[in-house]
Formats: sequence, C-alpha cells, structure tokens
Amino acid sequence: MPPFTFTVRAASPRDTAGWSSLRRLLWQHVSEDDHISETQRLLADPHRYANFIAFSCENSLIAFAEAALRHDYVNGCKTSPVLFLEGIYVVPAARRVGIARALCTAAGQWGSAHGCTEFASDTQIDNLDGQALHRALGFEEVERVVFFRNRLIAK
Repeated sequence: MPPFTFTVRAASPRDTAGWSSLRRLLWQHVSEDDHISETQRLLADPHRYANFIAFSCENSLIAFAEAALRHDYVNGCKTSPVLFLEGIYVVPAARRVGIARALCTAAGQWGSAHGCTEFASDTQIDNLDGQALHRALGFEEVERVVFFRNRLIAK
C-alpha cells in the first residue's frame, strides 16, 4: 500500500464551508450556520487563534486543528500564554497516518512563534479515544476534574 500523502496549511476564508462541515462532525450539537460564523470569527483574530487544515492528495479536506493563545490559568501549566488545542478532527478514513501529528506540529510552531512554551489541551473524562490520541501526540495527563454547579435563586 502506498503511503498516504497529505498537505497541511493554515486555514483561510476560502476554506470556511469545508472546515465548517468537518467541525460539524466533531461538534454535532452546533448548527452549520454557527460553525460558519465561528470559523469566520477564528479567522478574524490571527494573533489569538491558529487554524490549520489538511488536504488529501486529491485535494479533499480531511482534517482540521484549532488552537488558541490562552492568557488565563490553564490546568497543569506554569507559564502564560499557553497554546491550547481547542479542537482536532481527522476523517476516519485518513486516521493513523500522521495527520493529527502534522496539524499539532504546525500549531506548536505557531505557538512557539507567539511566545508559548507549553501546549495544552483537554477532553471529556469518558472520551477514551481522545485521551489515547493526546497521549500518542505527546501530551501528558496532568489533572482530572469533575465540575459542579449549584443554581442560586435570585431574591
């Protein structure tokens, strides 16, 4: 079997429709219109957000990664700003060939150029596939958290 070839580059406004469609596969609870608006918002602030996409050799959009500079506290980190992986998705047929790693490498280079020395991320506590992906990409688990809330009644 020949190697799977792909290209990674920064996302641009012309990628909004395809990128939004891939976002919908990852975050299914969000409408397509909201995904389009979100990609436009992310692209509008290139000093805070890094967005990378991957294409197959047939020029099909097959993956994306979104990262942001976070200046607030990031669990397990000691510096600021921190590069934070907000989302990553690779279509199932293109997984396990290095695309996620290439996307994270591009994001990491962007983060280093923006003063980051740490790259962080999170995933749901029951998302075992996501946890395995993070470990495979070199992330180390630093903390497990369960969030709570209590509704206050206005008087």
